[in-house]
Amino acid sequence: MMESNKVADLINKRQKINKEIEDIQKGCPHFNKSIKYVRERLDSTTMVIRYVCNECLLPVGYPSNKEMQNYLNQ
Repeated sequence: MMESNKVADLINKRQKINKEIEDIQKGCPHFNKSIKYVRERLDSTTMVIRYVCNECLLPVGYPSNKEMQNYLNQ
């Protein structure tokens, strides 16, 4: 019984953290961005190349094919 309480507490903390991250990302102007590898989705292990905000780490766009090639050749 004790473990289920701990799990429930951890899930509650995770939900609060996710909400705080979401609020920060919504309020961010995303002025500075760079090309990075990120997970395709939160529940995915597939990595994709995206523009990511340097401040809040939110994927904010797709680089062109030329930009992706330059990134991969670095």
